[in-house]
Amino acid sequence: MSLELTISEAIKDAMRAKDRVALDSLRAVKSQILLLKTEALGAEVSPEQEIAILQRMVKQRKDSYDQFMAQGRNDLAEVEDAQMKVIEQYLPKQLSADELEAEIKAIIAETGAESVKDLGKVMGTASKKLAGKSDGKSISEMAKKLLS
Repeated sequence: MSLELTISEAIKDAMRAKDRVALDSLRAVKSQILLLKTEALGAEVSPEQEIAILQRMVKQRKDSYDQFMAQGRNDLAEVEDAQMKVIEQYLPKQLSADELEAEIKAIIAETGAESVKDLGKVMGTASKKLAGKSDGKSISEMAKKLLS
């Protein structure tokens, strides 16, 4: 089942449960998917694009959460955090730090990278291979740590 259908069913469930936070979050996801379909002139949205949408939305909410916490707006931060948790449920399982380290070590060996100068090669391969399993910031930090 595609993400769009899954989200549509989840929206119905959230309506029945009168879960306002889940409903708002899921409607935002569906809106982003529909926008992407419109831009692609009705073409199907690939699973990679769906994951990218979800990751972008989680990152936006995480950034908003951090800003609200810095400004002492805990009421707004709680809403962002709750929405982030709802959206994260539809992402593939994220890699733990140990799993990420093992994957990046394998990519470093595969690309033959030896120093931080080779970070571009490692990041290019890692970004494709680990898409949806970890965010770019975590991948970049781990690659820099292992290459230095």
